[in-house]
Formats: sequence, C-alpha cells, structure tokens
Amino acid sequence: MGSKEDTRTDPPCISRACAIQNCLQKSNYKEERCRKEVDALYECCNKFYQEKGEDASSVCCPKYELLKYWLQFCIVKL
Repeated sequence: MGSKEDTRTDPPCISRACAIQNCLQKSNYKEERCRKEVDALYECCNKFYQEKGEDASSVCCPKYELLKYWLQFCIVKL
C-alpha cells in the first residue's frame, strides 16, 4: 500500500504503525532494526497532515508539532 492510500485508511497510517509492531516482534524489540518502518510511519503522517491540516489527528501519528520536530532534527531524510 502506498503512503497516499495509507492516509485514507481508518485510522490513517495504521498499516505503517502495524509494520513497526511486526518488526519489533521479529527483531526481539531491538528498535534500531526497525528504523525503516518508523521512517515510513513518519512519512505517512507527514502526508496525512499535508492533506488534512495541522489540527488533524490519528491515533497512529504523533501530534503535528512533534512530527515536525522529528522531521527537522531527527530524521536524516524522507
């Protein structure tokens, strides 16, 4: 599923959030092995906020301001 479709699911970005959980379970909860999945969730959430606005919400996404911080200072490049 592409990120555009992910933003239209209910809740938005659920498949990306589930991918993180699956990865963590498979990797014995070693977070560093799931960086790709976390980045994909943040990319999906970023697209979700671009489409719906900064005040939108999804249980799968961090608040917009936190996501913006992560994208600016913590994620190498999306």
